[in-house]
Amino acid sequence: MRYLPLTDTDRRDMLRVVGAPDIDALFADVPHAARLDAPIAGLSHHMPEMLVERHLGALAAKNMTASGGPFFVGAGAYKHHVPASVDHIIQRGEFLTSYTPYQPEIAQGTLQVLFEFQTQVARLTGMEVANASMYDGSTAMTEAVFMARRVTRRKVARVSSGVHPHYVNVLKTLTRFTDDEVVTRLPDFTPDDDLAELAAAVDGDTSCVVVQNPNVFGHVADLAPLAAACHAAGALLVVVVTEVISLGLVRSPGEMGADIVVGEGQSIGNGLNFGGPYLGLFACREKHVRMMPGRLCGETVDADGRRGFVLTLSTREQHIRREKATSNICTNSGLCALAFTVHLSLLGESGLRKLAALNHARAVQLADRLGRIPGVEVVTRAFFNEFTLRLRQEARPVVRKLADKGVLGGVSLGRLYPGIAALDHGMVVAVTETATDADFDAFEDALDEVLA
Repeated sequence: MRYLPLTDTDRRDMLRVVGAPDIDALFADVPHAARLDAPIAGLSHHMPEMLVERHLGALAAKNMTASGGPFFVGAGAYKHHVPASVDHIIQRGEFLTSYTPYQPEIAQGTLQVLFEFQTQVARLTGMEVANASMYDGSTAMTEAVFMARRVTRRKVARVSSGVHPHYVNVLKTLTRFTDDEVVTRLPDFTPDDDLAELAAAVDGDTSCVVVQNPNVFGHVADLAPLAAACHAAGALLVVVVTEVISLGLVRSPGEMGADIVVGEGQSIGNGLNFGGPYLGLFACREKHVRMMPGRLCGETVDADGRRGFVLTLSTREQHIRREKATSNICTNSGLCALAFTVHLSLLGESGLRKLAALNHARAVQLADRLGRIPGVEVVTRAFFNEFTLRLRQEARPVVRKLADKGVLGGVSLGRLYPGIAALDHGMVVAVTETATDADFDAFEDALDEVLA
């Protein structure tokens, strides 16, 4: 049965109200090159449902060929193995949940899982308290800057050049509507964090310093000296973690003095999914908990003394007056957080440490092999599972030629930083436990051939 909820009269009335002459005018901001000028190839206006499903399945299969071969793409989203048991467990009746529990005290199972999730995130990050998740890592970072403003009553956020440029773009977009001042630094081809320069720049107007560890080039740094400089000036240190598996091996941000830790939890329990949905992590010191955005689940007892769970804090605009809300984020990534909790529970502390060690060991092996190819230099000195190469030619066409040979070899810095010529020869390579020796061979041979 066809589903036609709107009549032609309905459409005309809506267009008149919004002031658009026709439906096409609603898409004026979409570039013409990105618009379809005809139906999707292979689909007609009238097809049996079974044939439509078969055709769409064939189109979806093309995506699988893009990710089924040697895969070394990272730069904020990572290909890790997610056991089939994770998908099985999250679909059980005890756990399967709507996107957001709007009558939360009734959904005791959901709240208990989020309580356990918060505990896991707090322990991973070395912090005292964590919330029930956020949309993704980039929006979590922006919320951290807003939170630092509330805590310090200052408005200058200083951002390291090693923070992922997409995260910085999200921050700049959202701060267009506030009077926060975002001070950024342009990266060069030294993939070390600019920690000393940041420490020297902290002053009485600085609300926070934002750094990423490992940074976008893969470099791992000791943040303790920067944390001390921030605290001496009354500012907060915000640490971003895009590869959460690293916390199984790298010293936690909390141990190094961070005040707020945010990150992307996609690496645990969640596949790449061609860009989402993902999972924002947010943790902080307990003394700042009332300034934290989002939701926080707590444990209590009911009138009969039985253990139960409630939303202890929910300082969002749907629950309290908008002007009193800490954030306009209206939900948490419930299903992604559930998958994170299930996968991390299956791994356990020992399993996470072994997985992190395997990632690092495999990355070191590949870096050694690629570094021996003429015209290739490994420039990241200390890394977890991601490192930066400097090639003797521009990296973007190299990445495309590698893809033509069936190898997704990494992310070119020219793509991440368009217009900065000094970075055009850089390529960020990520290695996870999914990469095999055969994948290493294919990558090494293909890169050697392309550069030759």
